[in-house]
Amino acid sequence: MRHVPPSPVLNRRVERLRELAEAEPRLDGVLLYGSWTLGESDEHSDIDAYLFVRDADAETFDGREFVERLAPLKLAHTNMHGILAVVFEDLMRGEFHVDAAGPGIDLIPSWEGAVHLPDPGSAVLLDRSGRLTAATRRLAEFRPPEPVSTAQELCDELANWTLMLAHVAARGESARAYNLLHAVVSPLQLKLCRLLRGSTAHWLTPSRALEQDLPEADRARHLRTTGGARPDELRSAAVESWRWSRDLAAEASARWGTRLPLQLHVEIAELLAGG
Repeated sequence: MRHVPPSPVLNRRVERLRELAEAEPRLDGVLLYGSWTLGESDEHSDIDAYLFVRDADAETFDGREFVERLAPLKLAHTNMHGILAVVFEDLMRGEFHVDAAGPGIDLIPSWEGAVHLPDPGSAVLLDRSGRLTAATRRLAEFRPPEPVSTAQELCDELANWTLMLAHVAARGESARAYNLLHAVVSPLQLKLCRLLRGSTAHWLTPSRALEQDLPEADRARHLRTTGGARPDELRSAAVESWRWSRDLAAEASARWGTRLPLQLHVEIAELLAGG
């Protein structure tokens, strides 16, 4: 994992959040997640936290009012995932889940395998009942994905979504095909590449720290899968993308015995070439 110098601004904001939380009796617990808890935060990082409100106060607690005590806000809204998303006056972003403590803390053990908190003690800023600390201990150990079943799933997903991309491009929907390539196919591809290279620390966001995590040859292959939304650029990028997907799938099959629908792979390549 890359070494990142700590961000003084983010560190100060975290400490301010700790102070405010301790002084707010309606809060039962506060849990940080994201780059700060992984030791990877810098001057461009967000502050991400769960605010666990006492069950009796959950309906009346104003998350925006509380977060605004940290620093003045330029923007605050509930985003598409139901999370309070804010922009502070210094342009630092923040995401704050405001949940009732009872059911919210009970869900934390189910995050195992998806969320990694190497040092739960530093991630927990407030824990009045002790339940939050106990729940987060299960997230301290990093559990890489099981390779064989994960590789099979990724290979199958890549074939399925690349076929959809090929059909959409052949229909002439370049904007939609472009979105499929970059928003759907590329993350799957990077996950498969990371699985093969044993570099799964940034599994949930596979493009994160790609420049440091993956070998130069893989980075070069990835760059060849990118391009603009013009039909000719899109076709070239999609063809290169499927070539890399097939190479990664073949590598996974040789290593772990995953199944390859070879005829389907050829037909997808043909459709992309003529799309």
